[in-house]
Amino acid sequence: MYTIMGVTGQVGGAVARRLLAEGHRVRAVMRDERKADEWRARGAEVALADYRDAEALETAFAGSDGTFVMLPPLFYPEAGFPETHAFARAIGTALLAAGVPKFVALSSVGAHRDRGLGIIESLHIFERELGRLQMPGAFLRAAWIMENALWDIAPARERGAIAHSLYPLDRKIPMISTADIGAIAAGTLRQQWNGTRYLELEGPAAYSPADLAAALASLLNRDVRAEAIPRAEWADAFIRLGAPEDRLSGRLAMLDGFISGWIDFERTGTESLKGEVTLEEALKKLV
Repeated sequence: MYTIMGVTGQVGGAVARRLLAEGHRVRAVMRDERKADEWRARGAEVALADYRDAEALETAFAGSDGTFVMLPPLFYPEAGFPETHAFARAIGTALLAAGVPKFVALSSVGAHRDRGLGIIESLHIFERELGRLQMPGAFLRAAWIMENALWDIAPARERGAIAHSLYPLDRKIPMISTADIGAIAAGTLRQQWNGTRYLELEGPAAYSPADLAAALASLLNRDVRAEAIPRAEWADAFIRLGAPEDRLSGRLAMLDGFISGWIDFERTGTESLKGEVTLEEALKKLV
């Protein structure tokens, strides 16, 4: 039986669905009882636990053959990442107390670096803290998530344009679908290993904002162009979307890191894996 955190989100949900489809028992960890019925209907057990509650997480993890762990999304964290430290401390304590034989943790491209990451620094902290545990662990350093393009669909459909903060607009970067992350995570949980592993995950090809526009144009059957958001306008753009003005620096620094090439795969002492889902296939499910 495998315990999966984050099942109500895209990645955790993909991991759990893959394991269930393969006939494995799954315990789905969630914080909201109102979302439990869907997963019980799928055949999963349900455990309710706040990610800061080490005791509740220990109960959820107990008896697992392996556990998939992750941080909740932190787009606008407080300075110093106190939320991340609290989550990592609770998750690590629970893994040890429950006697879990191994864990697989969602991380990010660039998490091997200790600076210049913006909000990805939270995953560097997560890797560092869980990496201290005396148990087998695997960190999945995923590339840019294809499903981030969900927010581009409406403007592409309505005005034939998507605004992007990554440029040049024809510069390709590694991307991966949540379905591929789920498949790789599920496969890794079924493996046996010693020590700590770092797996760098990307899709079958790299893509650019221009490629994204072209894929949306094909799916929506209309012209779609990519437009660069000038660096000076990034903050205002995020604030219009509801971002807190005093917590923008991490989001901006992350984008700067991708544009400069600083946020990239380590490719030394790591395992490189490629998924199968193309950008257009991932977008088709969203459209």
